[in-house]
Amino acid sequence: MPYLETVTDLGPESLSRFDAIIDVRSPAEFADDHLPGAISLPVLSNDERAIVGTIYKQESPFRANRIGGAIVARNIAHHLDTALADMPKGWRPLIYCWRGGMRSNAMATILSSVGWPVGLVKGGYKTWRREVVGGLELDEMPLPVILVDGPTGSGKTAILSEIAQQGGQVIDLEGIANHRGSAFGGFDDLPQPAQRLFETIIWDQLRQFDLSRPIYVEAESARVGLRRVPRRLWHSMLAAPRVEIHVPAAARSTFLVSAYGDAVSDSDSVARSLDLLKPLHSKETIAEWQALADAGDHRQLAEALMLEHYDPLYARSRKRREDMPVQIVELDALSPADIAAAAEAIIAKA
Repeated sequence: MPYLETVTDLGPESLSRFDAIIDVRSPAEFADDHLPGAISLPVLSNDERAIVGTIYKQESPFRANRIGGAIVARNIAHHLDTALADMPKGWRPLIYCWRGGMRSNAMATILSSVGWPVGLVKGGYKTWRREVVGGLELDEMPLPVILVDGPTGSGKTAILSEIAQQGGQVIDLEGIANHRGSAFGGFDDLPQPAQRLFETIIWDQLRQFDLSRPIYVEAESARVGLRRVPRRLWHSMLAAPRVEIHVPAAARSTFLVSAYGDAVSDSDSVARSLDLLKPLHSKETIAEWQALADAGDHRQLAEALMLEHYDPLYARSRKRREDMPVQIVELDALSPADIAAAAEAIIAKA
């Protein structure tokens, strides 16, 4: 007998009952956002979905369903012959589409007929999206955030990573956003996630945290690259106590060259980043920075950018805050041992 379970609870424990979470929506829908850990096995490609949608609107729902049904059946057959060919009898998938309609029901019905115990998300992806919006935008409860703050090059991201290694709860916004939060922050070979996916990753981490313990977050602006920090987290960051990291300029510039090695090694990428700063600095200053880049003097370029651009920005942003840091961590250098010691001191103070 086919076994098909309707699933309404998308909590971590409920999702962990399944061996795979299958998103049967189009690849474009999947790229925009998907349930945590989901894999993409579309029953309609991007082009096929567009074709069926056009027929639905311009001709008739019946003809769209007939043509779409044939395409869906062929694509499910392909998945059975390829991605699902070696799945054992007890394999347990969870399936969803946009709103729990034809696409997910078709896949779930066929897979359950094979003999697999199948879960079907009631309401589809929209059920998940409501949970994310509720948790990150509508919930007013403050989060127990502690900000890790400091000027550019002070090793904040590395310290956050070490805090996580030492058992602390960390939301790495720059890591999630694939952006280091500056003109040089993008990764040419790693685009930023869509806004919805950015929010999904944040929520999936937050909902598994113990909210009686601190959550460490790097002090950021309201946007990381093109991605907006969700409302609840942003408001919690604005009200959060701050830990400031103090490191000498020479140590920071050396660290920056290492941390931004991928960016500074690409002359075209450096030139594009400097172009973004043209509205903020004189032609002469930009030319001086470009000359340092052309000469391969990356440490001197990092120090010049730090002292003439990023440090003044940092100083102005701190003036807008009336609070004093609850802890100042003084570091002479940013070796692995220094970073580990800083993380340990921050956790001990919380």
